[in-house]
Amino acid sequence: VQLQAYGGGLVRTGGSLRLSCAASGRTFSSYGMGWFRQAPGKEREFVAAISWSGGTTYYADSVKGRFAISRDNAKNTLYLQMNTLKPEDTAVYYCAAAAYALGQYDYWGQGTQVTVSS
Repeated sequence: VQLQAYGGGLVRTGGSLRLSCAASGRTFSSYGMGWFRQAPGKEREFVAAISWSGGTTYYADSVKGRFAISRDNAKNTLYLQMNTLKPEDTAVYYCAAAAYALGQYDYWGQGTQVTVSS
């Protein structure tokens, strides 16, 4: 599966952005999906994940209550709605696909930059 993330940009503290990840190739619903991010000088970290059907979601504590992951299997697209953004959310955001188990990601998209100004 090929993944392409988009929707990043520059936003002020407290603002919102919605990231999208378009999938092509093998059937999108065959994959659990996740979002990760990497800030300058830091390691990549988990942000959120969603099960194959979309019925189960997981979030990092740092984004819980502010971010929402969702998917539209008919449109082969993964989303990350980000609200109440903070400067510490500034990072390159990546989407990833897991064929067998969430936590073991097999495919990665290119990143999209999110910058939150204070």
